[in-house]
Amino acid sequence: MKRNVISKKKMAQVHPYIPEAYDKLTAGRISRREFIRMATLLGMTASLAVACGGGAAEEPAAPAVPPAAGSEEAAAPSGGIKRGGTWTSSMNLQLLDHPARLSWVEGANIVRQIGEYLTETGPDNITRPYLLEKWEASDDVKTWDLFLRQGIKFNNGDELTADDVMFTFGEWLNPDVGSSMLGLLSYLNGMESVEKVDDYHIRLHLETANIGVPEHLFHYPAIVLHRDFEGDIIKQPVGTGAFTLEEYAEGERAVFKRREDYWRMGDDGESLPYLDELIYVSTDKDAGVAALQSGQVDTLYDPRPSDFQALKDVDGLTVRPASTAQCLILRMRVDLEPWDDNRVRTALKMCQDRSKILQLAYFGEGDLSIDAHMAPVHPSYAEKPIPEYDPEGAKALLEEYAAEKGLELPLKVTLATKNDQAEPEIAQTLKESAAAGGFDISLDITEPSGYWDRWTEVDLGITSWTHRPLATMVLPLAYIEEAIGAWNETRWFDDEFTTLLRDAEATLDVEARRSIMGKLEDIMQERGPIGNSFWKNIWNITNSKFQNVKAHPTAYDLMYDVWIDE
Repeated sequence: MKRNVISKKKMAQVHPYIPEAYDKLTAGRISRREFIRMATLLGMTASLAVACGGGAAEEPAAPAVPPAAGSEEAAAPSGGIKRGGTWTSSMNLQLLDHPARLSWVEGANIVRQIGEYLTETGPDNITRPYLLEKWEASDDVKTWDLFLRQGIKFNNGDELTADDVMFTFGEWLNPDVGSSMLGLLSYLNGMESVEKVDDYHIRLHLETANIGVPEHLFHYPAIVLHRDFEGDIIKQPVGTGAFTLEEYAEGERAVFKRREDYWRMGDDGESLPYLDELIYVSTDKDAGVAALQSGQVDTLYDPRPSDFQALKDVDGLTVRPASTAQCLILRMRVDLEPWDDNRVRTALKMCQDRSKILQLAYFGEGDLSIDAHMAPVHPSYAEKPIPEYDPEGAKALLEEYAAEKGLELPLKVTLATKNDQAEPEIAQTLKESAAAGGFDISLDITEPSGYWDRWTEVDLGITSWTHRPLATMVLPLAYIEEAIGAWNETRWFDDEFTTLLRDAEATLDVEARRSIMGKLEDIMQERGPIGNSFWKNIWNITNSKFQNVKAHPTAYDLMYDVWIDE
């Protein structure tokens, strides 16, 4: 298939590294997906990157962001779109205030209907401009120019400008706000690194090179705020999104109405969105499954594997699967005994019967993992052997530790977690498997709110982590010193690990980055603070009358171009 739709000279005009990546693609050293991701990262349009990469990504690419009204790129009316109707979802409705403080996707699925992001990472794991028209990276990827689309309006009538983006960066980088974006953007020296060039142009001056800037701008707490935002999105639901918030009652119900003056056009030549109304009802998972089976709701947030088994053959429902970097992390606080001793951490990792855990907790619907927070879906993942279940080796380590501390085995510990995914099954299976390794594990399992209220404080827990498109995106959130106080729930950091991570963040060449990533994986396996038995498959299960529904690996509700065909 013809690839060179433009010359390498013209590729270099976009960014000097793209021709080198193209040569590696033609030599078979990187995949088409890796080339497309790298080319779009460096500023090439997604359609051109796909064409240069051989005409198609390895999986169908997500549709590009629809252009603004009046754009020459706007699609011609298709005649097949039907407007109107209501979409209802079962999802836990949490306490919400400042979007930059979001720690859960459920809350993000609420605020993303009101507000929007500078970029969007699609179901194909490729990031595209969203509120941005484009971005440009310098040769050393230390300077990033962000160019806003013009003419976008907030739902209060104000135009989106660089002042709103500057205000939003200021909130992210303010330690008093408590945003996980602060750790993610640790390559910025506060607002000194963020420059307003003009009303539609922002320049980022990175202290250290980082290839993940476009992905970071789609981190779910990163919705762009109005310059006058005062800290509570429910009290002040101002944004550029496709819907307006009409009602929000924590733990009960949320209602959104179609925005009449939304800035993007649909395939029928009229303004998006197609649906008139979105309704979320707050239920637990079991009640949500029953409501979906009976037709009381149209979809269910992030179905569990047991839900998938119960719903996969129900008439009138469509199941859309996605491979992900979602996981249920067994994490240990290294600042507290006994987890401050790597022998104890390693022993617990060795007590994971990974295949048994995956089968009993998740019906086998996932991929086995090493004890590192890097997944096979990440572009630079370095494949490693899956560790074997080794209770004898674990017990030998614990006996050595116990002798030094004057303790007797079994070592008594308490494992805390929540009950809305597969955590109870993982916890029970680990409890049984770890008994032979010298552990006596008591279980402390609560409703989700009972765990999230203390998730960074328990000494041993199972925490659900959602998908992120790059491993170099998740690691700064949870495993560096700067993230302590936000999402570094283990309090673990390692100087060698941090140095290698910074090298990986600055390395464009995916082969070279994969080599660095392999070293990072080894450090986490050998002395890190987590166990990780498997990576989750996920499913979007929705009433079949809804069209253009996307199974996003982060379980995001992208509703701006969904429509009903009854």
